[in-house]
Amino acid sequence: MSSAKTLIVITGPTAVGKTQLTIDIARHFDIPIINADSRQIYRELKIGTASPTPEEQSLAKHLFVGIKGIDEYYNASMFEQEVLAFLDSHFKDNPLALMSGGSMMYVDAVCEGIDDIPTIRDDIRTMMKQRLEAEGLEALCEELRLLDPEHYEVVDRKNTRRVIHALEICHQTGKTYTSFRNKEQGEGNRERPFRIIKIGLNRPREELYNRINRRVDDMMAKGLLEEARMLYPKRQLNALNTVGYKELFSYMDGIWSLDEAVERIKGNTRRYARKQLTWFKRDEDVRWFHPDDKEQILNYISS
Repeated sequence: MSSAKTLIVITGPTAVGKTQLTIDIARHFDIPIINADSRQIYRELKIGTASPTPEEQSLAKHLFVGIKGIDEYYNASMFEQEVLAFLDSHFKDNPLALMSGGSMMYVDAVCEGIDDIPTIRDDIRTMMKQRLEAEGLEALCEELRLLDPEHYEVVDRKNTRRVIHALEICHQTGKTYTSFRNKEQGEGNRERPFRIIKIGLNRPREELYNRINRRVDDMMAKGLLEEARMLYPKRQLNALNTVGYKELFSYMDGIWSLDEAVERIKGNTRRYARKQLTWFKRDEDVRWFHPDDKEQILNYISS
């Protein structure tokens, strides 16, 4: 292994098997794991985010897991700055660092940097709120498709806040939301004072979908419904606008049966996995492996 400062990034869709492989790599090189999952940041969201268990955390040190409460504000830009500060200190003693997660914004923030997105003016916010009430979310999604087709392909189009925010940026700046992501700007990437090795994990689609379905069943068996029930009084928080919780909130509201809510969790998780793969496969620097190919991955890192 070279002595040059190097960040290993393990990414891929949800439920693909990142956790176990990342722990194995962390133990092999005796380094901690920087968690790049935007929802595992929150300490209350343990079961629904498949947060590393105490047993898994005892096998390798995990950073950025459970560091915030769901009512605390946190974003990719803050994550970028905190991770870079950690790496600056870490690389003084160890040339190798490891980050793993499937949150596209968080991974990109550390690897490429993200521009500071402007604060939205009050008049733009008011205008978009009125349009949402008058026209509905579907019409605004169609507008986003026309104004910023790249972001339209990856955004959660049922997440009203994210769709509205992207349109607010478009209207206020005259630019696409995508243009504020340095990765899409091509030549705008911020140079990092370390090398980055990107490893993507994937499985055949049927295999991945079966793992997603089984994991949802496992979460329910471990108490996801009870976890969601405790969080229900705070369901309006952005942190809880998350697959797994929002479907169970609809069950608690009497909109769906429990069986239907669980099936919707599975379907929405599969949909999210497809978006993750679409996003990461745009990056030509990612080298793809099956999660079971641990020796090949270790050899690739070492080479």
